[in-house]
Amino acid sequence: MLPLLRSPFLGELLAWLYLHPETDYSVTELAGILHVSASTVSREAGHLAGAGLVTETRRGNLRLLRADIDHRLARPLTEILALSYGPAAVLGDLIGSLDGVEEAYIFGSWAARYAGEPGPPPQDVDVLVVGDVDEDDLAERARAAEHRLGREVNAHRVSVAAWRSTDEDPFLGSVRSRPLFTIGDGHEVAAGP
Repeated sequence: MLPLLRSPFLGELLAWLYLHPETDYSVTELAGILHVSASTVSREAGHLAGAGLVTETRRGNLRLLRADIDHRLARPLTEILALSYGPAAVLGDLIGSLDGVEEAYIFGSWAARYAGEPGPPPQDVDVLVVGDVDEDDLAERARAAEHRLGREVNAHRVSVAAWRSTDEDPFLGSVRSRPLFTIGDGHEVAAGP
Protein backbone atom coordinates (compact mmCIF):
# COMPACT_ATOMS: atom_id res chain seq x y z
CA MET A 1 0.00 0.00 0.00
CA LEU A 2 2.84 2.41 0.74
CA PRO A 3 5.89 1.43 -1.34
CA LEU A 4 8.21 3.53 0.86
CA LEU A 5 7.97 0.87 3.56
CA ARG A 6 9.59 -2.53 3.17
CA SER A 7 6.55 -4.50 4.30
CA PRO A 8 2.83 -4.09 5.00
CA PHE A 9 3.50 -5.17 8.59
CA LEU A 10 5.88 -2.25 9.15
CA GLY A 11 3.20 0.14 7.86
CA GLU A 12 0.60 -1.41 10.16
CA LEU A 13 2.91 -1.27 13.18
CA LEU A 14 3.83 2.36 12.57
CA ALA A 15 0.19 3.28 11.92
CA TRP A 16 -0.95 1.63 15.13
CA LEU A 17 1.69 3.45 17.18
CA TYR A 18 1.43 6.85 15.49
CA LEU A 19 -2.36 6.90 15.36
CA HIS A 20 -2.52 6.02 19.08
CA PRO A 21 0.33 8.30 20.29
CA GLU A 22 -0.98 8.57 23.84
CA THR A 23 -0.68 4.84 24.52
CA ASP A 24 2.22 2.59 25.50
CA TYR A 25 1.89 -0.89 23.98
CA SER A 26 3.74 -3.99 25.02
CA VAL A 27 5.39 -6.10 22.34
CA THR A 28 2.94 -8.91 23.19
CA GLU A 29 -0.06 -6.59 22.86
CA LEU A 30 1.06 -5.38 19.44
CA ALA A 31 1.73 -8.95 18.32
CA GLY A 32 -1.86 -9.84 19.23
CA ILE A 33 -3.34 -6.76 17.57
CA LEU A 34 -1.35 -7.25 14.36
CA HIS A 35 -1.48 -11.07 14.32
CA VAL A 36 2.27 -11.64 14.14
CA SER A 37 4.80 -13.15 16.51
CA ALA A 38 6.22 -11.16 19.40
CA SER A 39 9.71 -11.70 17.95
CA THR A 40 8.62 -10.02 14.69
CA VAL A 41 7.32 -7.00 16.60
CA SER A 42 10.43 -6.94 18.79
CA ARG A 43 12.77 -7.01 15.80
CA GLU A 44 10.97 -4.17 13.99
CA ALA A 45 10.64 -2.18 17.22
CA GLY A 46 14.42 -2.37 17.61
CA HIS A 47 14.91 -0.89 14.14
CA LEU A 48 12.32 1.84 14.77
CA ALA A 49 13.82 2.71 18.17
CA GLY A 50 17.26 2.86 16.59
CA ALA A 51 15.92 5.36 14.07
CA GLY A 52 14.33 7.40 16.86
CA LEU A 53 10.78 6.86 15.58
CA VAL A 54 9.69 4.80 18.59
CA THR A 55 10.51 5.12 22.27
CA GLU A 56 11.00 2.09 24.48
CA THR A 57 10.35 1.87 28.19
CA ARG A 58 11.00 -1.14 30.41
CA ARG A 59 8.73 -2.09 33.30
CA GLY A 60 10.18 -5.28 34.70
CA ASN A 61 10.16 -7.79 31.85
CA LEU A 62 7.65 -5.69 29.92
CA ARG A 63 8.97 -3.76 26.91
CA LEU A 64 6.62 -0.87 26.15
CA LEU A 65 6.60 0.97 22.84
CA ARG A 66 5.21 4.36 21.91
CA ALA A 67 5.47 6.65 18.90
CA ASP A 68 8.09 9.35 19.44
CA ILE A 69 5.93 12.35 18.63
CA ASP A 70 8.88 14.69 19.23
CA HIS A 71 10.78 13.25 16.26
CA ARG A 72 11.12 15.65 13.33
CA LEU A 73 9.28 13.24 11.05
CA ALA A 74 6.41 12.54 13.46
CA ARG A 75 3.88 14.98 12.00
CA PRO A 76 4.37 14.18 8.29
CA LEU A 77 4.73 10.47 9.05
CA THR A 78 1.46 10.49 11.00
CA GLU A 79 -0.31 12.13 8.06
CA ILE A 80 1.11 9.62 5.58
CA LEU A 81 0.22 6.68 7.82
CA ALA A 82 -3.32 8.00 8.38
CA LEU A 83 -3.84 8.12 4.62
CA SER A 84 -2.34 4.72 3.88
CA TYR A 85 -2.61 2.26 6.80
CA GLY A 86 -4.75 4.43 9.07
CA PRO A 87 -8.16 2.95 8.33
CA ALA A 88 -7.17 -0.45 9.75
CA ALA A 89 -5.78 1.04 12.97
CA VAL A 90 -8.45 3.67 13.54
CA LEU A 91 -11.52 1.68 12.54
CA GLY A 92 -10.40 -1.36 14.53
CA ASP A 93 -10.73 0.75 17.68
CA LEU A 94 -13.81 2.75 16.80
CA ILE A 95 -16.01 0.21 15.03
CA GLY A 96 -14.83 -2.97 16.71
CA SER A 97 -15.86 -1.69 20.14
CA LEU A 98 -19.46 -0.86 19.17
CA ASP A 99 -22.21 -2.92 20.80
CA GLY A 100 -23.94 -5.29 18.40
CA VAL A 101 -21.13 -5.69 15.85
CA GLU A 102 -20.95 -9.27 14.59
CA GLU A 103 -18.55 -8.58 11.72
CA ALA A 104 -17.10 -5.45 10.17
CA TYR A 105 -15.25 -4.88 6.91
CA ILE A 106 -13.58 -2.16 4.92
CA PHE A 107 -14.57 -2.55 1.28
CA GLY A 108 -14.22 -0.50 -1.89
CA SER A 109 -11.07 1.21 -3.12
CA TRP A 110 -9.13 1.12 0.17
CA ALA A 111 -9.56 -2.65 0.54
CA ALA A 112 -8.72 -3.11 -3.15
CA ARG A 113 -5.46 -1.14 -2.83
CA TYR A 114 -4.58 -3.04 0.35
CA ALA A 115 -5.14 -6.31 -1.53
CA GLY A 116 -2.71 -5.09 -4.21
CA GLU A 117 -5.14 -4.02 -6.93
CA PRO A 118 -3.70 -1.10 -8.88
CA GLY A 119 -5.54 2.20 -9.01
CA PRO A 120 -5.57 5.73 -7.70
CA PRO A 121 -5.27 6.40 -3.98
CA PRO A 122 -8.61 6.02 -2.18
CA GLN A 123 -10.43 9.28 -1.52
CA ASP A 124 -12.72 7.80 1.13
CA VAL A 125 -13.16 4.67 3.22
CA ASP A 126 -16.21 2.40 2.89
CA VAL A 127 -17.19 0.36 5.93
CA LEU A 128 -19.77 -2.41 6.22
CA VAL A 129 -20.96 -3.31 9.72
CA VAL A 130 -22.88 -6.56 10.10
CA GLY A 131 -25.09 -6.78 13.17
CA ASP A 132 -27.59 -4.96 15.29
CA VAL A 133 -25.77 -1.65 15.76
CA ASP A 134 -27.41 1.64 16.68
CA GLU A 135 -27.34 3.88 13.57
CA ASP A 136 -26.57 7.02 15.60
CA ASP A 137 -23.66 5.33 17.36
CA LEU A 138 -22.32 4.09 14.04
CA ALA A 139 -22.61 7.57 12.48
CA GLU A 140 -20.83 9.10 15.48
CA ARG A 141 -17.95 6.61 15.20
CA ALA A 142 -17.71 7.22 11.46
CA ARG A 143 -17.39 10.99 12.07
CA ALA A 144 -14.71 10.37 14.70
CA ALA A 145 -12.84 8.19 12.19
CA GLU A 146 -13.13 10.93 9.55
CA HIS A 147 -11.57 13.40 11.95
CA ARG A 148 -8.62 11.10 12.70
CA LEU A 149 -8.10 9.93 9.12
CA GLY A 150 -8.66 13.20 7.32
CA ARG A 151 -11.04 11.66 4.79
CA GLU A 152 -14.69 10.69 4.45
CA VAL A 153 -15.82 7.43 6.06
CA ASN A 154 -19.02 5.91 4.64
CA ALA A 155 -20.49 3.44 7.12
CA HIS A 156 -23.22 1.00 6.10
CA ARG A 157 -25.07 -1.33 8.43
CA VAL A 158 -26.73 -4.62 7.48
CA SER A 159 -28.32 -7.35 9.54
CA VAL A 160 -26.63 -10.70 9.99
CA ALA A 161 -29.52 -12.33 8.10
CA ALA A 162 -29.11 -9.99 5.12
CA TRP A 163 -25.33 -10.52 5.01
CA ARG A 164 -25.66 -14.30 5.12
CA SER A 165 -28.62 -14.47 2.76
CA THR A 166 -28.24 -15.96 -0.69
CA ASP A 167 -30.82 -13.52 -2.10
CA GLU A 168 -29.42 -11.27 -4.75
CA ASP A 169 -29.07 -7.85 -3.14
CA PRO A 170 -27.15 -5.73 -5.72
CA PHE A 171 -25.25 -3.72 -3.10
CA LEU A 172 -24.21 -6.74 -1.01
CA GLY A 173 -23.40 -8.72 -4.14
CA SER A 174 -21.05 -5.96 -5.24
CA VAL A 175 -19.43 -5.77 -1.80
CA ARG A 176 -18.95 -9.56 -1.67
CA SER A 177 -17.40 -9.69 -5.12
CA ARG A 178 -14.50 -7.36 -4.24
CA PRO A 179 -11.72 -7.51 -1.65
CA LEU A 180 -12.77 -7.09 1.98
CA PHE A 181 -10.49 -6.10 4.85
CA THR A 182 -11.77 -7.56 8.11
CA ILE A 183 -11.82 -4.83 10.75
CA GLY A 184 -10.21 -5.98 13.94
CA ASP A 185 -8.49 -8.90 12.29
CA GLY A 186 -5.42 -7.03 11.14
CA HIS A 187 -4.43 -8.81 7.95
CA GLU A 188 -7.31 -10.69 6.46
CA VAL A 189 -8.31 -9.57 2.99
CA ALA A 190 -10.82 -11.79 1.27
CA ALA A 191 -13.21 -11.68 -1.65
CA GLY A 192 -16.33 -11.96 0.46
CA PRO A 193 -17.66 -13.94 3.46
